[in-house]
Amino acid sequence: MKFQAIDLPNAKYTQPNNTYKKGILLALTLLLLTSIPICINNSTTSPLLSPNSNITSGLKTIENEDQCQIFTGNWIPYPDGPAYYTNETCNLIIDQQNCMKFGRPDTEFMKWRWKPKNCELPLFDAAQFLELVRGKSLAFLGDSVGMNQMRSLLCLLSSVTYPEDVSHKYSTNTNYFKRYVYHDYNFTMANLWSPYLVKSRDVDPNGHNINSIRTLYLDEPDEAWETEVENFDYVIVSAGQWFFLPLMYYENGRVIGCHKCGRDNMKSFLTHYGYKKAFQTVFRTLQNLKNYKGVTFLRTFSPAHFENGAWNEGGNCARTRPFSKEEMKLAGRVLEMYLAQVEELQAAEKKGMKRGLEFRLMDTTEAMLLRPDGHPNFYGHSPHRNMTVADCVHWCLPGPIDTWNEILLYMLKSGHRTS
Repeated sequence: MKFQAIDLPNAKYTQPNNTYKKGILLALTLLLLTSIPICINNSTTSPLLSPNSNITSGLKTIENEDQCQIFTGNWIPYPDGPAYYTNETCNLIIDQQNCMKFGRPDTEFMKWRWKPKNCELPLFDAAQFLELVRGKSLAFLGDSVGMNQMRSLLCLLSSVTYPEDVSHKYSTNTNYFKRYVYHDYNFTMANLWSPYLVKSRDVDPNGHNINSIRTLYLDEPDEAWETEVENFDYVIVSAGQWFFLPLMYYENGRVIGCHKCGRDNMKSFLTHYGYKKAFQTVFRTLQNLKNYKGVTFLRTFSPAHFENGAWNEGGNCARTRPFSKEEMKLAGRVLEMYLAQVEELQAAEKKGMKRGLEFRLMDTTEAMLLRPDGHPNFYGHSPHRNMTVADCVHWCLPGPIDTWNEILLYMLKSGHRTS
């Protein structure tokens, strides 16, 4: 059985040139909401090798203080399930992630809890969360998986109250730039859509299509979030497989090379180069913005799980229970992407201390690598989606992604950080 750790499709699909060993497939496609491309990194090389045990040894966390290694642990059976919400009690679940509405037959994927080493991760308390963020604002900066986490949080809070959707007051693109206000708590939650995090444009003057190359200005932030981010007290930054697309790289106003562009006269870069540079630019920009005083969280790379073929070759994610740590370890391409962003967070944290800015690590990668059962597979619907293609990138709601917000609450309460 082949395993591919990749990211997800939307409505139109294409298979890029295969330039990696052992059949790595990188595909551009559109899966959620409207026709916006999401990159697919599909590797037939299994990422099941053991990682270097020293790789994250430089990360110091609150674990050293209270012995709760919140990001290291196992998924344990939880037969009754947290039962925070269902697709019937929360009306904010979009169809692409509404697995139970569209007939997913199993429910076991909702009956596991993340058990950190040497401690317990408290259940999510919606009332407590809302009190902690009273008078504050929270932004999810990144792509559709970040929006997936935002919708999880909206549903988790729905047991107490619903927000007002005020997106139309701030953007004409209300599918991707969402803003909600909890008036009773003076709390604002928003999504700042920026899948590349940095400035980007189409190389083709006729506009973007599934075969076109996208230009990234790796040292220039995307104005879509740069002009808004100073308004937020908490910012959760994340990004993913859009970086596996064909890309042209610019730095200092000039082209330096490309990624999968198929041009022999141009320097070729590996995927994690642009990914690392993008996070470097985000963190540097946040440090330099005069009025930014927020707490920045890096939510780490979210793996996808395609088995029995690539996304466009019948691949799917039909498992109904988690992997064990013996079956799946952080390695390969997922590890490369993870390290690229974590290294930049470590550097940002040191520099941020001079300005009194906090940069915190929300390290969900290893936990989610073990959850091939948590994706919509064929049980997410969209008018734009090719229903013969499985979604093994985003996460069902409710589902294991709710754990991210349990961790967020824990971090807000405890001051959990990277040093």
